[in-house]
Amino acid sequence: MFGNHFYHSTLRKAVAVFGTMFNNISVVRKDGSGGILNQIKVPLAYGPKQKFISRIDQDTMSDASMAIKLPRMSFEITGLSVDTTKKESKRNKIQNAHATDSNKKQVIQSHVPYDITMQLNIMAKNQDDGLQILEQILPYFQPEYTVSIKPIDGWNDYKQDVPIILTGTNIDDQYDGDYMSRRVLTYTLDFTMKMTFYSGTSDSKVIKTINIDFNEDVGGSNILEEMDIAINPSTADEDDNYTVNVTIT
Repeated sequence: MFGNHFYHSTLRKAVAVFGTMFNNISVVRKDGSGGILNQIKVPLAYGPKQKFISRIDQDTMSDASMAIKLPRMSFEITGLSVDTTKKESKRNKIQNAHATDSNKKQVIQSHVPYDITMQLNIMAKNQDDGLQILEQILPYFQPEYTVSIKPIDGWNDYKQDVPIILTGTNIDDQYDGDYMSRRVLTYTLDFTMKMTFYSGTSDSKVIKTINIDFNEDVGGSNILEEMDIAINPSTADEDDNYTVNVTIT
């Protein structure tokens, strides 16, 4: 119905970009005199927080062999909606240089902006670990942080700025269990990514010659003058040096 198959991996790229932002956070534990006891890189994985909380060992207060090591982080996509505040004209097309033919351009006819809502969950077993992670994130969102991506494979010169907006923060302390239950502090951060979905690419010819006729009056047949505008050489593209020849007859 809509044409040939295409796939720009837009959602996969959104997940990869979002995860990359938080994959190098660490927690430092110190002794009473301020000396560093150890430093832990906080693991990050895609998935809902319920999946990880359910795997936490409920039979012991310590990390059992099958229990999840804390602290750790998880994130997931929680929503997808059209960004009506950024809707563009349907006539707007995106163009890129053709890989093999200088007389053609690659064109994307349609694209639409979308809001992708993401949720980042920080799970820790003590308050200081959770606060360390939280403080390494919050200063960068005021309330947004913008990254630049290449949304279309093969279009190396085309980039898109993607604002990632922090929309909310929540802290949950599961303290109401029995004494044998393992404490889990959960910090939930909600984000909105401003992504764009693109249609498939097609080839379009490049205009390199223009012919203009000057008439005696509107709609008249008496041609007074003719102007030809052409690129020289005709094989030049936008990255080459070329001249424009104008001929008036």
